[in-house]
Amino acid sequence: MTGSPLLHGRTALPAGVDGLRAYTGPDGVAVLVLDRPHKRNALTLAIWRALPGTLELIAEQPGVRALLVTGAGGTFSAGADIAELSEVYGDARRADAYHEENVAAEEALAAFPHPTLAVVHGACVGGGCQLAVACDLRFGARDARLGITPAKLGVVYPAVPTLRLARLLGPARAKYLLFSGELVPAARAAEIGLLDEVVAGDELDSRALEFAVLLGKRSPQTIGAVKAALAGPPEEAAAAIEPWARRSREAPDVREGLAAFLERREPRF
Repeated sequence: MTGSPLLHGRTALPAGVDGLRAYTGPDGVAVLVLDRPHKRNALTLAIWRALPGTLELIAEQPGVRALLVTGAGGTFSAGADIAELSEVYGDARRADAYHEENVAAEEALAAFPHPTLAVVHGACVGGGCQLAVACDLRFGARDARLGITPAKLGVVYPAVPTLRLARLLGPARAKYLLFSGELVPAARAAEIGLLDEVVAGDELDSRALEFAVLLGKRSPQTIGAVKAALAGPPEEAAAAIEPWARRSREAPDVREGLAAFLERREPRF
């Protein structure tokens, strides 16, 4: 990630596994890097296992308000390490355990308490796309390509990421990606809702960081309520948001937001 602004001035955290790096910074933005560029950031079982603990460690750091997830070497992730996956599928119990770890990592990312933004350069495939979809938002470079490829391998994609993808894109578009295993270019990914912004590759990191800093200036109470409401099925949204709404009557966010509006200044949440 030479020359990228994402890591400037940041402090490394112990990720505990090769191929995964984590950082925090004084701007409230944490960065999680998939770092196996020699393997196009292919995801190993060790990385899947380490992700929940690493995400918990990031969330515990004082001042963190947003998380960027990206890959080293101009690629987000080419997906699962196929050599390892071939070994895993030599035993049914190992395959079951692998997918349990895989889903647990995805769920930990989806449950991260602050906004998460995937910063997608190059290929974002299979398990890499699974992680990107588990983020709240996705920004991509114009040369990015995204897809989920289990149909090319005979792998049954787990229920959790299947349903998450369908909630994001709609059932038909989720089927298009999962049935075909084809990669779609960034422009098409934006059309179907798989990317939220597409920018030039040399501008992507700066734009993502700028947006993450912006999110850090918004009300954590409002953002937390939105995440809670949208995390589950629609029929559970009212119950999920109710504690946040109750706290909002007493917490300082609304008073500060209204005062800042009347005083024509930025709020300080």
